[in-house]
Amino acid sequence: MAMKPKTHNGNGNSSDNNSGGGSSSSPSPPPSPSPPLRSSVSQCRRRVRSKAQSQLLKDSFGGGILFRRNLRYLVLLPLLYLSGLLMCVGGPFSALVGWPTTPGAVYRSHDMFRKFWPRIHSDNSSVLEVRSLFWVFHLVAEENAGKEKLSSVWKNKRRVKEQKPCPNSTASPRFESSGPSGYLIVEANGGLNQQRSAICNAVAVAGLLNAILVIPRFDFHNVWRDPSEFRDIYDEDHFIATLEGYVKVVKEVPEELMLKYENNITNVPSFHVQAWASVSYYLGEVYPVLQQQGIIRIAPFANRLAMNVPPHIQFLRCLTNYEALRFSAPISTLAKKLVNRMIEKSSRTGRKYVSVHLRFEEDMVAFSCCVYDGGEAEKIEMDSVREKGWRGKFKRKDRIILPGLNRINGKCPLSPLEVGMMLRGMGFANDTSIYLASGKIYRAERHLVPLLKMFPHLHTKESLATPDELAPFVGYSSRLAALDYTVCLFSEAFVTTQGGNFPHFLMGHRRFLYGGHAKTIIPDKRRLVVLLQDMGLSWKDFKDQMKEMLNESDRKGMMVPRVRKFNRKTSVYTHPLPECGCIQRPPNTLIIPNSTFLNYHQKSMR
Repeated sequence: MAMKPKTHNGNGNSSDNNSGGGSSSSPSPPPSPSPPLRSSVSQCRRRVRSKAQSQLLKDSFGGGILFRRNLRYLVLLPLLYLSGLLMCVGGPFSALVGWPTTPGAVYRSHDMFRKFWPRIHSDNSSVLEVRSLFWVFHLVAEENAGKEKLSSVWKNKRRVKEQKPCPNSTASPRFESSGPSGYLIVEANGGLNQQRSAICNAVAVAGLLNAILVIPRFDFHNVWRDPSEFRDIYDEDHFIATLEGYVKVVKEVPEELMLKYENNITNVPSFHVQAWASVSYYLGEVYPVLQQQGIIRIAPFANRLAMNVPPHIQFLRCLTNYEALRFSAPISTLAKKLVNRMIEKSSRTGRKYVSVHLRFEEDMVAFSCCVYDGGEAEKIEMDSVREKGWRGKFKRKDRIILPGLNRINGKCPLSPLEVGMMLRGMGFANDTSIYLASGKIYRAERHLVPLLKMFPHLHTKESLATPDELAPFVGYSSRLAALDYTVCLFSEAFVTTQGGNFPHFLMGHRRFLYGGHAKTIIPDKRRLVVLLQDMGLSWKDFKDQMKEMLNESDRKGMMVPRVRKFNRKTSVYTHPLPECGCIQRPPNTLIIPNSTFLNYHQKSMR
């Protein structure tokens, strides 16, 4: 009988923030809107409550207030609370009763597009060409020198901290004379990049515990619905070989050990580790059981290791993410073709392609609880999708759904129309080649039309690949996301619209490739929604605002982050430097490029 280890439930939440498998037919939803909603609503509650209480105290100070007067205030308090809350939220109800809506609370982007379209159609100037901001900052080899420098446009005064040599061993002193403590089994959950995070953390935990890591298993999720195994997405042999000497990885648990547990993985001692568990927890709680039993299982396993870990353990995360995790041959082969086809198409207009991660799939729109321009039909459809996908989660009494508040807080996915207007306002000309990384767009026949009008050279993996090439990937959301990931990785600029694991991993990967810099456009959605509701705004004023937004995004993209204290929002996956700098490789080593790919990058480096 296997000993049952101590179980630590913690928060028990296996899904990480803004989980995203990238672009898939069943995209990962964002986190529940409840926390930010509660936060914003509570602020409104505090303001309303404070004003009401102050007034009540002022009038009742000194005594002598009749009970009838106090009773009148008690009746008034709920009314003040309700009216203040509604004014904070804005939206349709406010418009119904004649109150002014909070700027940005209502989706009117379709009206703005109709107003701006004549100017957009005639305005094809590209400020980015004049200011040389369109091109990504490639590393340029200095003549007659072995050093590298950034293009002058992207120079900045801050230096990346000088790196120490990479550690040559992951073993801590307590393990130097001992053999492996046992086998570690983890079950990664979520979409492509949440699984990627789990894999990196699993290698780190294996190094921390001096364990032999079994190739991670992937959970089948009712949202992603992808039965792919590790070897279907990643090069298994390369993964094992790269980690050799640091962490031993095996494909299966030895048969003699599994006989002890009747060849049933669920009989293996299991830990339910709380999110962001510390190093001391693993060494104090998990390690003794692993050493005694010879094998443990952690399920689910996503963000189950704190970001703040010893350098030799942090190194394992870096090594895994940027070296060991290489996509499988079928994915890499097709991804390379898609990259080269985008290069070829964009070269016809003398430009380079831009990738956009668009999160406007049906699941995403439904989960965000945001309202667009579909009226009552959209509401009925979204209610049905929410009920089907999350079974009553959005009908609980403790859940307050306020679409207007979601929008002004920047929680609503940008629609294709909004992305197009933003990019045209920033100066991207209409002959710019756009790669759209996305799953099935919600009501694509309607929502994609304005984006195609603004950017006719719009491409997706479906339009670039032949039906035969794409057939092996159809129905596998993580494999499709891996194709998008690769094409976005090598784009000239990357535009993210809704956060999640996909853009965070991609931004970090691009920073890793280009010495800490990344041409990523991150829109200020709180500011953008206000502008897109202002019907008095001119196209010129809108462009000025978009250029200012682009400048701010560029400034942040050029910054090499200072060494900071790690927390749940800062990680080596998004900010790999300086922590991962010791394993940095030239950009062209991640995919074996053909001549077209090499020529493209060589021209960029001149």
